[in-house]
Amino acid sequence: MSKIALTIKNYTSEELRSLLRKDEKFQQAVRLYACYQVSLGKRSQELESIYETSFKSICNWVNRLNEGGVEALVDKIKPGRNNRLEANELQAIKAILLNKKPADYGYNSATWTGPLLIELIKKEYHVSYKKAQAYNILKKLGLTFQKGKGVYPEAEDREEKVSALKKTPGVKGS
Repeated sequence: MSKIALTIKNYTSEELRSLLRKDEKFQQAVRLYACYQVSLGKRSQELESIYETSFKSICNWVNRLNEGGVEALVDKIKPGRNNRLEANELQAIKAILLNKKPADYGYNSATWTGPLLIELIKKEYHVSYKKAQAYNILKKLGLTFQKGKGVYPEAEDREEKVSALKKTPGVKGS
């Protein structure tokens, strides 16, 4: 009797890899287990393919464990560029987005968009951002971009116009 091969049905290998790399606790556990295997006598070159990383990274993990303990296996927070807007300015922008309309600032729009937010920041605070940064600012403020639903007044009369064009008028409800 032959054994049935196991298969994963709900996830691709790429999705599983991204899940492993998403959470810092998973990453810490993977690195700790690699260090455990080194302690059992496995060479870092043997572990490269298992952990899909270079032997140098595995050596670094072992050195980090030796120097700083288990906590050293967690990635340090990587600082980004300094904010060009102060915290109080960001809170003022949040208040504007939540309580004011673009028309209050002279824009011909009913809703705030990324480009309008960039223009507002440039006009009010003299700081220029690219379009993609507007969405990062929204995320930092705990807000999300909401896409508006278009309203087309001519769509209301469409049903009547379509019925008038048909050679044989359709019977509703059949």
